Amino acid sequence: MNLGAAHWIYLAGIVVIIAVMIMRKNIVIPAVAATFFTAWAFTGDLVKGLQSIFGASLTAAAELFNIFLIIALVTALLGALKAIGADQRMIEPFRTVMRNGHAAFWVIAGVTYVISLFFWPTPAVPLIGAILLPVAIRAGLPPLAAGLSVAIAGQGMALSSDYVMQVAPGLSAKAAGVGTTVVADRAMVLSLIVGVIALVLGYLMTRRTIQAPSVDHLLAWEGTASSGLAAAPRTTGTRKGRTAAQAATAEGGTGSVDGGQGVATAVATDEDDEPMEAGGTRRAVARSKAFAVIVPVTFAALVAYMLLGKFTDLVPDTIGGQAAALVGGVVAVLLLFATLVTDGRRSLETCAEHVVDGLVFSVKAMGIVLPIAGFFFIGNADFAARIMGLEEGAKAPNFLFDLVSAAQQGIPHNSFLMAFGILIVGVITGLDGSGFAGLPLTGSLSGALGPAVGMDPATLAAVGQMGCVWSGGGVLIAWSSLIAVAGFARVPVLDLARKAFVPVIAGLVAATLFAVIVF
Repeated sequence: MNLGAAHWIYLAGIVVIIAVMIMRKNIVIPAVAATFFTAWAFTGDLVKGLQSIFGASLTAAAELFNIFLIIALVTALLGALKAIGADQRMIEPFRTVMRNGHAAFWVIAGVTYVISLFFWPTPAVPLIGAILLPVAIRAGLPPLAAGLSVAIAGQGMALSSDYVMQVAPGLSAKAAGVGTTVVADRAMVLSLIVGVIALVLGYLMTRRTIQAPSVDHLLAWEGTASSGLAAAPRTTGTRKGRTAAQAATAEGGTGSVDGGQGVATAVATDEDDEPMEAGGTRRAVARSKAFAVIVPVTFAALVAYMLLGKFTDLVPDTIGGQAAALVGGVVAVLLLFATLVTDGRRSLETCAEHVVDGLVFSVKAMGIVLPIAGFFFIGNADFAARIMGLEEGAKAPNFLFDLVSAAQQGIPHNSFLMAFGILIVGVITGLDGSGFAGLPLTGSLSGALGPAVGMDPATLAAVGQMGCVWSGGGVLIAWSSLIAVAGFARVPVLDLARKAFVPVIAGLVAATLFAVIVF
């Protein structure tokens, strides 16, 4: 295998990107620079190199726009639910079952997992922090244990599989050149293994600190000094006839700032502590209660339909982009219904506003992935010609595959070593605090290295996805979205990261062994 200058530049780009990630710096500039120099070296044309910078991001955007759109629609729906207080009502029933700290740990984990699976952890953390955490603290669950439960279930277990929205599996599968459904299914199994092991170990490590229920725990938690800790919404105390501003810091109001959108929302309440419209009517209460039932039931029906298609012949199987399209369509209908019923004639404006807010959040959350994915796409023959603007019929380079083929003699033909190698690469790429930024790399490596060691690239991609998301998604490192969890739990973020380390690493090791042996 003859390797040219472009191959070595591409390899150097991968090495530099990993090194920058280890230093916890942003990798957009190295990715853009590596794309430019790789294209320039291959084509020998400076203009082509410059055009490839744009072409790489454009190609990545075209391939991944379905992901951006589903995020935008789900975020828009959540905004519509927040406006009427339905987001809180959906988890209100769980407060009644948290009779002690032991039950509270598992209830918080379960609720966080479900919400994060459908809406991502960004909105789940404020919801749990505003409504369930105070109840759990009063039940005797220590704040550190509560934060650990939220982080493992939401930022880790739900986000690492991303089974409903399939953003992470889509990125991994696209880079690996395999089907999204296969990666999603295997990532779901692996995420459950990691999550269950981490939750059990986390519970065993903190169960001795659980105390008997007492309001004193809540009073002490509320009086926690804010020095060094992020302030969390005040969620206790009942005031009659509160305004929206007052509700933002009291029980019953959303009173939280969405970590992704940075927009505070609140719902005014009447003298019975029920959400109401500005005019003081009780119609908002009925709408809030109705959508608190309609949305979960609809999502449950959607999941049931998808499972029926997967395991029976009763309905067509929804795979890959079809699943994302189905989720997006259902979410869009719910959004239209919510705004139409709530705002009437103003729904034309409010629905558009929610969609715009969702698109803004989507770009903020995922926009950084485009130039990074573009660099790894240029290493794939399926995209390289389009990115570099090669003439019709010209042979497209396959930089990554060529590099792997050239080094094939030195690659250990051991599936265990390969799987743990991909896992470690995933963990390293997550050190920049972005759980998804490293997925194009782990996916590309999986697609190239899997056949060399006789492993299914989809399995390796799922393993790499576990490393990326559990590391950078907000569980293992303190400079990630774990900060939000620590802020609402009012505990030092470093303490939370340290407490999660052993349970999560144990879960990742067990899941990787399972992947190699079973898959």
